[in-house]
Amino acid sequence: MRTLRLAILLCAALAQAVACNVHAEVSDVPSGTPAVSIDLATSEGAQLVGGVWRYSDTRIVDVPFRAPGKDGQPTGEPVQSYDILPHGGARELDDSTWEIVAPMHLTDRRGRGKVSFNWYRVRLTVPDRIGAVSTKGTTVVFETQLDDYAEVWVDGELARAAGQSGGSVVRGWNADNRLIVGRNVQPGQQIQLAIFGINGPISAAPTNFIYVRKARLDFYPGGHAPVAVVAQEVNVEVERDDPALDAIVPANPKVFKLADGFSFTEGPVWTGDHLLFSEPNDNRIYAFYEREGVPGELKVVREHSGYAGADIAEYGQPGSNGLAIDAQGRLTIDEHGNHRVSRLEKDGTLTVLVDNYGGKRLNSPNDLVYSPLLEGSSKGGRLYFTDPPFGLPKFYDDPRKELPFSGVYRLENGKAVLLTTALKGPNGLAFSPDGKFFYVTNWDTKAKTVTRFPVQPNGDLGPGELFFDMTSAPGEEALDGLKIDRDGNLYVSGPGGLWILDSKGKHLGTIKLPRLAANFAWGGPDGKTLYLTARSALYRMTLKVPGSNFSVAKH
Repeated sequence: MRTLRLAILLCAALAQAVACNVHAEVSDVPSGTPAVSIDLATSEGAQLVGGVWRYSDTRIVDVPFRAPGKDGQPTGEPVQSYDILPHGGARELDDSTWEIVAPMHLTDRRGRGKVSFNWYRVRLTVPDRIGAVSTKGTTVVFETQLDDYAEVWVDGELARAAGQSGGSVVRGWNADNRLIVGRNVQPGQQIQLAIFGINGPISAAPTNFIYVRKARLDFYPGGHAPVAVVAQEVNVEVERDDPALDAIVPANPKVFKLADGFSFTEGPVWTGDHLLFSEPNDNRIYAFYEREGVPGELKVVREHSGYAGADIAEYGQPGSNGLAIDAQGRLTIDEHGNHRVSRLEKDGTLTVLVDNYGGKRLNSPNDLVYSPLLEGSSKGGRLYFTDPPFGLPKFYDDPRKELPFSGVYRLENGKAVLLTTALKGPNGLAFSPDGKFFYVTNWDTKAKTVTRFPVQPNGDLGPGELFFDMTSAPGEEALDGLKIDRDGNLYVSGPGGLWILDSKGKHLGTIKLPRLAANFAWGGPDGKTLYLTARSALYRMTLKVPGSNFSVAKH
């Protein structure tokens, strides 16, 4: 941990042009005496974090599945298998009807004995102080021990790595589970814990029951985030609404966490051998290089990526958002706080491409895309971008806002050409593989829509039409990132997950990750790896279809 902290301190002191590496092992859990601890098995401890323990028995149910196919995956004949209900690990699970357990009664024997399982859930709110100790910036470790085995979900995620023992997964017979549940935490931050209890040994059905022997939070000073980790597989659920999804998403899909502990991640783009992405809240651009069997390499490649003004403390997301690579391999950046789109030249200098429309400064450019470079055509490579006010401190009501609308633009001869003002919150954008259509998502809880525009020969857009409407989908989230694959399928960050639509607007299915992905980008050697910026984490998932015009994006 000392080496990691020194690396962080060094990174903070470096100028924009210097890159910094931050990584952590899966087992990199602080040890020794913490600054302060909270016993969650006491009323006083639970009250300090506003925690209410809830409990549910489980039941084993029959479910349809498939036998192994020739590929060794569940692609064979239909079979009957089993599942355990409820699925109690999800962060936003409604557990309001579950039994409330007083902390001192966590040691009460529960379950049905023999082969049985159960769930304990508690949502914690990080206090400002615990006694004389400030919690700000600390690393929080959760330690528990169940009779007999336990798995621990944190904020809806069950992360595990090959060869792992303990932490989130079973460590051993009546053994401690100890894992980091928060890095660089802030007062008021909420952490959802879900503990899956297992009566054991399973192969020799015991005559005892399940109970919690201990549940403790340890706060360690000097912790930092973000960090890269050895690739950790995480839980994923795929809702398959149409058989056509089977040609896109594998029967046994795998999602891996590559880095964690960010405040918010956005704007990923593949450069050819590594990924770049933004952390708009903390005003940085990161590079991530994946390494086999060891933590990836995470570098800060640009500080103050979107703003360095004196009033920066007023901004929630002052930094960069959308990133794109042009045909010459140069990075193009949407800068929230600076109200502009810029380009990072090969010599490290920054060129401002556009910062106003009609003499009034832009709101906060959000996402951007270059039109596809199609074979036999010289008209590709035009820059398009969306400009909602989401990077401004008060959004639509911010006094810094000079334009009365949220626009979609293209850049032409150094000037912004307004294409449409039809959407309240234009956000993600993408071209069809043949360049004939242009799609835009709308971040508006009253109109969660994807709009399709025909593209005119001069780059302008024809009249838009409603392509897909998610307004009736439950949840407070509207529509964010948008990408298209080689076959014209759309991938949309929508309520509850990553929605996949075919080129005719049919909903094929939804990929549900532990954390909602705001945006994503194809990468890897064949363009079939989807990198997902998902709130505080960076994930990757391998699909069957590469991204649209992927070869153009490789430099």
